Amino acid sequence: MPEAKATHDALSGEELRELADRLWRARLEARGCEPPTRSHPRLDISDAYRISRLNFQRRLERGAKLVGRKIGLTSEAVQRQIGVDQPDFGYLTSDMSLENGEALGAGELIQAKVEGEAVFVLGRELKGPGVDREDVMRAADHIRACIEVIDSRVKDWRIKIQDTIADNASSAYFALGAERIKPGSVDLRRCRMKLWKNGSLASEGSGSACLGDPARAVAWLANALAVWGEGLKPGDIVLSGAFGPVVPFSRGDECRVEIEGLGRVDWRYV
Repeated sequence: MPEAKATHDALSGEELRELADRLWRARLEARGCEPPTRSHPRLDISDAYRISRLNFQRRLERGAKLVGRKIGLTSEAVQRQIGVDQPDFGYLTSDMSLENGEALGAGELIQAKVEGEAVFVLGRELKGPGVDREDVMRAADHIRACIEVIDSRVKDWRIKIQDTIADNASSAYFALGAERIKPGSVDLRRCRMKLWKNGSLASEGSGSACLGDPARAVAWLANALAVWGEGLKPGDIVLSGAFGPVVPFSRGDECRVEIEGLGRVDWRYV
């Protein structure tokens, strides 16, 4: 993977592997760990993406396949909350995919939250730099509703942006709705999202909360990947970011997301 420019002396390979091991063990043991930035305050964003990449490679070595990317921190309010001015991204692999309505078994998660968002499934390559929202809409084969299950391997969600990036943008699982919507047939900025938890409305919002436009978020991703010499391929799934506030989720909970114009998706944690 090409080197991204670091703002200081990058951590050593041994330090990166040590932090990757910490996050990997936390996920396998379903037990939160200390933030990487606490033990390694020199950790910067470039280092964090390298750590994320190390654990992504571990998933591939264990038989998972790359199926796309997720975009995080697309809400300006959340960016202000943790003091950043940019989104981040993580890898989506085949072992993170859940079927619509599927129940996830106990012990898989540490401190889960759920969010509703739109997913772009690409029909052709999308590679930066210089990608804009129109390029995204032309490249998309279809758009679907999605529940993303996020889960920090860092204890008590005590994260800086470097911590969540190193932790694969705090992603855990995702479930896609059945309906496949043609790009341009709905205005994603105005689409309303409602998320029900155990039958009660727990979160709502619209696509405008996602960098102003979910397609704009996907354009950001394509351009950000270009820094690492990467791009998005036909068939890739891109989770574009939350339409509304995230909702804590525990064993025994059920979740339903409905997005105007995109349909519905359900998920349970037993």
